[in-house]
Amino acid sequence: MAPKTEEEKWKAHWKCFVACGIIVLCPFQYGVDFGLIGGLQAMRGFLEIYGHEAPETPLGWNLDTLRQQLISSLMTLGAFISSGTAGVVATYISRRQCLWIACLFCCIANIMMMATENIGALYAGRFLIGLANGYFMTFSQLYIQESSPARYRGLFLTVFQFFTSFGTLIGTIIDWATAGRPDKSAYLIPLGIIYIVPAILTASLFFIPESPRWLILTGRYDEGVRSLRWLRPVAADVDGEAAEIKAAIDREKELGSSVSVLDMFTNPIDRRRTALAVCSVTLQAASGSMFIIAYKAYFLGMSNIPNPFGMSNVLSTMGILAIFFNSLIVVRYGRRRVILMIGLALCGIFQLIIAIVYDKQPGTTSTGQVLVAFTCIYMMSYNGMISTYAWLAGGEIPSQRLRSYTFGLAAAVGFFFAWLTTFTAPYFINPESLNWGPRYGYIWFPSCVVATLWVFFFLPETKGRTLEEIDEMFEARLPARKFRKHVCVGHLPAQDENNASAERPASSENEKSTSDVKIQHDEKA
Repeated sequence: MAPKTEEEKWKAHWKCFVACGIIVLCPFQYGVDFGLIGGLQAMRGFLEIYGHEAPETPLGWNLDTLRQQLISSLMTLGAFISSGTAGVVATYISRRQCLWIACLFCCIANIMMMATENIGALYAGRFLIGLANGYFMTFSQLYIQESSPARYRGLFLTVFQFFTSFGTLIGTIIDWATAGRPDKSAYLIPLGIIYIVPAILTASLFFIPESPRWLILTGRYDEGVRSLRWLRPVAADVDGEAAEIKAAIDREKELGSSVSVLDMFTNPIDRRRTALAVCSVTLQAASGSMFIIAYKAYFLGMSNIPNPFGMSNVLSTMGILAIFFNSLIVVRYGRRRVILMIGLALCGIFQLIIAIVYDKQPGTTSTGQVLVAFTCIYMMSYNGMISTYAWLAGGEIPSQRLRSYTFGLAAAVGFFFAWLTTFTAPYFINPESLNWGPRYGYIWFPSCVVATLWVFFFLPETKGRTLEEIDEMFEARLPARKFRKHVCVGHLPAQDENNASAERPASSENEKSTSDVKIQHDEKA
């Protein structure tokens, strides 16, 4: 293997790493919020204000099913709405500006939740913070996808998921530390933590450039080149990359005279890409993870597990370890399709085992041990193999000109199914309703099977491809199974031209003289 040039080494891209490092504070904030709100529902201080006494339950207190549904699901409903309108908003407002708006919404929502004990204000605050989280998750990923080099895009999205899970861990640790307090400070202290990240993010965004692809897409080519020059190594061919981005955008615009939300459905190529992006992001909800993430402390407490807050920390920690392992091994050697299929299959099997064991021997010590053990392995499988790659695949597949619309729709549908899960889960796990508890896994096993089959038949492999190469393969209408080995016609440095042309099949329909075209190969895993 030839040694890496200075331009290929990660140290040469340190500015891009800094920019993306600031942006990943967005999923950290989302994770903190998810971790905090799940734990509040198992706190006596919170339940004394918003719940009622229930001596027959393991916690001694409980929430009405409807209140529990709304407290958790209004956030995802807000995220569904804000991410669903991201395409329209992104036409006029840049990625950084949308993140500043999210920071503002986050702080306003937190003031509403902390300043009153009114349940309506709590609902409104949860909905508003959902609007903020939808922007955080959608526009931060768009920035990373549009600003990072192809070789590091998978790594950055893995770090993105790491910070989501790390934020969840921090949220559960804070809940664990304050849960024993006898008054409402038990939940007010965790809520106060929510101010920290938006404040840091608001200041930090001033020091990084705007997304170069967004600038070029909106006709600000010179600003896009300057942004790209800031993000790339000194010796990088910035003008060539900017020209390639503009050419890809112009080529897509030739297919449609204007950018319209309807293009996602009327154009056959864009319709396929829209369906793939939406289904890819929805794989997270299909795994059944949302009810464990949103209700893990409550779920474990009602399952008669000792120290549910401590066990919640263990679950979050195991998920983080899985992402760390992913960043060291899987990102470099693995394929998106294979990893997603393995992760979905494992999650389905673990959910089925948990449901069967609890169904046969509910409430026993041995059942509790099995439940905790398999839930830990489940979270490792989900975080290490599904969550990262679902967002990554959903972000890589949309076309350049419709990226904000398509990814916004994909994120919105993902949040919709997350809302549906968090809204309906209390009916199944709350003792005042069906009281299924871990038997809820019976529902998610077939869901994981269907999702695994969809990945096998429909999801193309995009590992190591530039966004422009992905455009080319979709325009060629390749079936999913041919993406991985397809040889793209693109632009390479002159010294690579002879090697590329020598390896091109002689029978290729796109065969041309090497003096006219250059070939870029699929990066080998």
